[in-house]
Amino acid sequence: MKLSKVRNALAPTAILVMILSSGIPCFAQETAQEPERQAPVRAPEPQRQKADGERRGLPIEAYAVTPGTKFLVKLEDELSTKDTRENTKFKVKTLEPLEAGSGIYLPSGAEIRGHISHVEPAGVAGRAKLWLTFDEIRTKFGKLPIVAEVVSVPGDHSVKSATTQEGLIEGRSSNQRDAAQAAAAGAAIGAVKGVKDKNKKEAAEGAALGAITAYLMESGRGHELNLPKGAKLELELERALYLVKE
Repeated sequence: MKLSKVRNALAPTAILVMILSSGIPCFAQETAQEPERQAPVRAPEPQRQKADGERRGLPIEAYAVTPGTKFLVKLEDELSTKDTRENTKFKVKTLEPLEAGSGIYLPSGAEIRGHISHVEPAGVAGRAKLWLTFDEIRTKFGKLPIVAEVVSVPGDHSVKSATTQEGLIEGRSSNQRDAAQAAAAGAAIGAVKGVKDKNKKEAAEGAALGAITAYLMESGRGHELNLPKGAKLELELERALYLVKE
């Protein structure tokens, strides 16, 4: 065989060897796989830490329990519109932790002290009313001012909180419709004797007397407000509560 033919026969093999040894990609190699997409990195959630009153260089906002926060408390004293007087002191204890947005929190069991700012018994106002003012919350690192109001009394449908007046809790009372119904019933009962005797004048007088008596009884029928020891109240912060020493 001539030398030129041998060179022509070996040429493709030599080229392939050169390509493989030089690392240049060729069609025989497998195509590189696309890198896997990584999940977006989430910011770490703030670690929960009990408030100890120390600021540690953080901004004051890091310790704020925001206004509008609702939480349950348990009454440590019995309160009643019948016996309780204005300026009477009372205590409640928190049943839920109070948490700032940074993860700092005040554990449940903190004591809140307050006083009765105003009382209206049912016999005087027709509807029992009790105004509760909360003064301070006591923690292991000191006393903190607190501004909150009662928004509900869970489990007791005869008691409601008035949203128009801060700190006001109202008892049940009759309304004008109930009074009108009672007056009608009283009038019917009062007229029975006159109808039996066929005396129209007496029947009319009896009906009027029955209506007046029934209306007075109904309109004056109120229920004293009684909050026993251990009763639960739902409070709502009116201003931010800062879990740090002043």
